[in-house]
Amino acid sequence: MGGRFLSIGECMVELSQADDGHLRKGFAGDTFNTAWYARACLPADWSVDYFTTLGDDAMSDEMVAFMRGAGIGTADIRRLRGKTPGLYMINLKNGERSFSYWRDSSAARLLAADGDALRAAIEASDVLYFSGITLAILPREDAYTLLAELRRAKAAGKPVAFDPNLRPRLWSSLDAMHTMITDGARASTVVMPSFDDEAAHFGDDSIAGTIRRYRQYGADMVVVKNGPEGATVGTDANETLVPAVEVDKVVDTTSAGDSFNGAFLAHYLQHGDPLAAAAFAAEIAAKVIQEYGALVSPKKLKTAR
Repeated sequence: MGGRFLSIGECMVELSQADDGHLRKGFAGDTFNTAWYARACLPADWSVDYFTTLGDDAMSDEMVAFMRGAGIGTADIRRLRGKTPGLYMINLKNGERSFSYWRDSSAARLLAADGDALRAAIEASDVLYFSGITLAILPREDAYTLLAELRRAKAAGKPVAFDPNLRPRLWSSLDAMHTMITDGARASTVVMPSFDDEAAHFGDDSIAGTIRRYRQYGADMVVVKNGPEGATVGTDANETLVPAVEVDKVVDTTSAGDSFNGAFLAHYLQHGDPLAAAAFAAEIAAKVIQEYGALVSPKKLKTAR
């Protein structure tokens, strides 16, 4: 049985390095990347939709067309006159990436300003996904509007998945980040953090500590990503490490975590086995980091199924 997967956040114009040293244009953003990989890994009886706000410019038109071409629903995307999407550039060194952003006036900052539209989209969906970046770009009042709707969905029994995706530079202070990330976790059933971020910004001294903290906030399951060390799945009293898949050469780690999240959720929604889902997601992420850019063609992922 299928359903409707709704990912909520910001999609941006992406400039990334091509093989010849030139820059190529694409569209990406953490929650959109996850929607992309969920779409690639879910069967046709599942719809995958994206919720954001864009402008009325040609780049927004092109982004919507790109999403539709990828099979991702755009009916819930609001278009605002005079607004534009944000832009970022990937800087690569030895396969590791850093980013430069131009997003201060991004239309996505207004994605939760229309509470009625937000509620309608969430109520029409079966599974919800958002991230710490989704919360970070919103005005505080709008972030609370989003969290209130997600708590309603959780109370109604819908799975709500959350990647804290800690980016301190997007927040006014570390205290603000800690408060909102904690509130995001409380609205969620599945939390999917990265251990290096949690250790650096929450002071966790172990993966078990990260799992325990997010479980205390009310998550049913915590999946802690730890790069080449693998991912640890925490449910109830059980914590199980699922190894990463080794690769010969890392080309670009952009979207490694996002692709893991999308593949994990797609597999888990179909089969209900979190350990098998983590192993499947590790295969997908291993393929993604051997390609340039955030979004890898589904054709290149098929051998991981």
